[in-house]
Amino acid sequence: MADTTTRATGSATPLRELTLRGIIIGGLITLIFTAANVYLGLKVGLTFATSIPAAVISMAVLRRFAGHNIKENNIVQTIASAAGTLSAIIFVLPGLVMVGYWSGFPFWTTTAVTAIGGILGVMYSIPLRRALITGSDLPYPEGVAAAEVLKVGDDNKDAAGHEENSKGLRVIVGGALSSAGLALLAATKGIASSVSTTFRLGAGGTMLGTSLSAALIGVGHLVGISVGIAMLVGVFISFIVLLPMRTAGQLDGLADISEIVQTTFSDEIRFIGVGAMSVAALWTLVKIIGPVIKGVAESLAASRKRKSGETMDVTEQDIPFNVVAGVIVALMLPVGLLLYSFLSQSTIHEHMVLLITVSVVFILVVGLVIASVCGYMAGLIGASNSPISSVGIIAIISASLLIAALTASTDADPASLIAYTLFTTAIVFGIATISNDNLQDLKTGQLVGATPWKQQVALVIGVIFGSIVIPPILQLMLTAFGFQGMEGAGPDALAAPQAALMSSVATGIFDSTLDWSLIWLGAGIGVAVIIVDEVLKATTKKLSLPPLAVGMGMYLPSTLTIIISIGGCLGLFYDKWAEKQANGEAKKRLGVLLSTGLIVGESLFGVLNAAIIAASGGDSPLEIFEGGITANILGIILVVAVVAGLYTWVKSVAKKAALDPAEPATVTDAK
Repeated sequence: MADTTTRATGSATPLRELTLRGIIIGGLITLIFTAANVYLGLKVGLTFATSIPAAVISMAVLRRFAGHNIKENNIVQTIASAAGTLSAIIFVLPGLVMVGYWSGFPFWTTTAVTAIGGILGVMYSIPLRRALITGSDLPYPEGVAAAEVLKVGDDNKDAAGHEENSKGLRVIVGGALSSAGLALLAATKGIASSVSTTFRLGAGGTMLGTSLSAALIGVGHLVGISVGIAMLVGVFISFIVLLPMRTAGQLDGLADISEIVQTTFSDEIRFIGVGAMSVAALWTLVKIIGPVIKGVAESLAASRKRKSGETMDVTEQDIPFNVVAGVIVALMLPVGLLLYSFLSQSTIHEHMVLLITVSVVFILVVGLVIASVCGYMAGLIGASNSPISSVGIIAIISASLLIAALTASTDADPASLIAYTLFTTAIVFGIATISNDNLQDLKTGQLVGATPWKQQVALVIGVIFGSIVIPPILQLMLTAFGFQGMEGAGPDALAAPQAALMSSVATGIFDSTLDWSLIWLGAGIGVAVIIVDEVLKATTKKLSLPPLAVGMGMYLPSTLTIIISIGGCLGLFYDKWAEKQANGEAKKRLGVLLSTGLIVGESLFGVLNAAIIAASGGDSPLEIFEGGITANILGIILVVAVVAGLYTWVKSVAKKAALDPAEPATVTDAK
């Protein structure tokens, strides 16, 4: 597709893409979605893809300016998407506070770690574009969905397209206001934020419950029923089988069994989940390593053809490979300086040369592998569903084992080595988060005829925006809530589950307290799940049991996973209804936008609530009720009523949507 559009006169006029106003709008959207993702990630260990809501908001704003177009909208969503995705860095960095090495998040250091990792992620994934997008049949579900949203709202269409965009934005706002309202009521303790119970099961005990979070219902709708069922399988394995077995014989004569049950889950069951997730991630790597190597070779061949002067379509023009390689090599200098600065203030500075050399090589080599794995997984199941945290777990285990082996015969302080390993892994994790998002965005660009190199520049800009926003939000969350596991953490401390897991794994490796039998047990369960998944896919062609989702169900508290599964069921019912309607895909899209609104509203309220708590000195002024059983009952009733009302409302909006068989011109444009 040429970089032009045909006007009424029949002349071809270039469409503007990378504009100043687009960069500014993308930066403003970044402030909102990055803050929301940081909060959600620290609370429950999940983040959401920002491409689709960013595309809708971009279109609503840009339509007020003359000369806007679908490609400029694509740049805006690319910037916002990159920054929002980069917020997954919070799966690692809070670990430095949890282990007591940092007391806060130094702005410039945190910004540099985030920015360097993110830019490396963009550079590493550029050579993969041709192999994994133009030369691949990977579905890229979110990239395709974002492209459809951009097409529907394209102002080169008729009035029906504008009407559809307006309805989509209204659905997002409706969902956001509803979830924010529920979150506000929960903050006042007028309704419960979750309900749970601990009880005896067989000779042991267990605990089950569910969050009353509208945001997590939205997450469930987006990840789908297969992931939801897989998470329930993980819940069954951990809470119905393993937890009662591991607590058997410890509860005799106890009236209150909750402390033992909760401690067993945190100290044992979660590490079994780690083993299951690690095996699942390694299995994914084994399956894709061949196609990735072939794809990189094809990408390099295409780069040589372009360098030799062969004319290439604008939609095939990446940032030149020599520039990509030069940026990667050049960034190793600030990486080395960051590591030097970290080590010079530690008790292991005498091992500086060895540790920096090993770390730089580790970042170069493992970063490339991780970029390949994450890019492929995003193409296969989408950036939201891609198990980025499991890749981080593998990275932290690899880095810990490597550094522990190299310093085994020295007097290096284990506590400092743990912190240094987390710091190094944070850079690698930045590579993982962006490469997970980059190819998804480039798929959207391919479908709307965008210029790849302009999108890649936009991704770098998004990384820089996100890197500036993330540190103060992290500091705000630390001041307002704190993190579970850190010294002085209160009852409302944020779980930051991935950061807690990664710091625990690193600590266990360096002080030799990690119970490898738990991880091996989890690995065995992971192998069994992989076998079941492969058999299901081979025999049914439709059913599957995503191993990484099972591992997450084993690792996360049941209050988080059960509500996500409920959201998956609601999404299935809504999609089944939409499929029976005229132009069902357009109506499905409204369900996606509702889910996104649910996530955004609650997440943004969480950021606002954090600011209120921080300003008040740590106590929440919003807690005006006592909670208790009445709040539990009211919470269940209200959440059910609000969610049911929202889905009913969206169905009515969908039935009135502009994309209707009676308007064939709009339907044609949307394809």
